[in-house]
Amino acid sequence: MIELTIADRVATVVLNAPDKLNALNEEALAELNDAYDEAQGAGVRALVLRGEGRAFCAGRDIAGVDPRDDDVSGYLGELVTPLLRKMSSFPAPTFAMAHGACLGVGLGLLIATDVVYVDENAKIGSPFANLGATLDSGGHALFFERLGAHKTLDLIYTGRLMTGAEAVQSGLFSQVFPAGEALAAVEAAAARTATGATHAFVASKNLIAQLRDERLGLWESVADENAAQAALCDTDDYREGFAAFQEKRKPTFRGN
Repeated sequence: MIELTIADRVATVVLNAPDKLNALNEEALAELNDAYDEAQGAGVRALVLRGEGRAFCAGRDIAGVDPRDDDVSGYLGELVTPLLRKMSSFPAPTFAMAHGACLGVGLGLLIATDVVYVDENAKIGSPFANLGATLDSGGHALFFERLGAHKTLDLIYTGRLMTGAEAVQSGLFSQVFPAGEALAAVEAAAARTATGATHAFVASKNLIAQLRDERLGLWESVADENAAQAALCDTDDYREGFAAFQEKRKPTFRGN
């Protein structure tokens, strides 16, 4: 179900089970975990995550799941959450293209990705009102932070799904594109980023993660920025960037 290709230092991870809207079972989660490990081992400088067919990912594959003996804690706590943490800390910029259903665990995959480009036909929200379940995979934190309590609970109670345009306008994700155009845009962004100063990008990624997870104040964040900048002075790309500026030429970054 999970396909990985690597070209020009960009990894592309594809959820490829379109007949079930790329819903994820335990086996698929393990494959996705392995794909990220393989991409990291290959030293890629950017990663793209997308879904094949009509949807990005409709969430958990519950076909055949008996709710009377469902190991929800095992599925979410032992499989999904460790995977999302791994995705979030991937040591290079990551991008996702969201289209169609982006729900449950599928929404979580987007939350764990650095930059998300959204097709206008995307459907984003909480589909759990009719299941007797609750939003998971980081959805509460994302919605509350960006939408506030009232709109978050409105989405959860009613099961209403936002369009891609509404999700971007609400600050959930980065950019929205007309139907069929988001994939080319995300691939171009990843290709461009893969030629950039990877260590500097990862430094910013880590600074943003600290602000999100530790709720740092302004001056604490400034101190961390200063330390990150000082550490970058020892990288080849930092020296190349300064040399290129001083020599009035385009820099050639190698990710070192």
